[in-house]
Amino acid sequence: MQFSVGDIVQMKKDHPCGSNQWEILRTGIDFRIKCCGCGHMVMLPRVKFEENVKKVITPAKPEE
Repeated sequence: MQFSVGDIVQMKKDHPCGSNQWEILRTGIDFRIKCCGCGHMVMLPRVKFEENVKKVITPAKPEE
């Protein structure tokens, strides 16, 4: 799967706030994601992130 900064993804497990949607803030070896429900930010290794993503809900808008 291709991921880019600005994508909204759905994770397999819900966050304790109740949301399962996250915005990607940084990609690379590590991913920084932000909860769309409460704004909590988390850094995850790429392998763990890719295992836990269910689907991309909203792809990032292409830059002009």
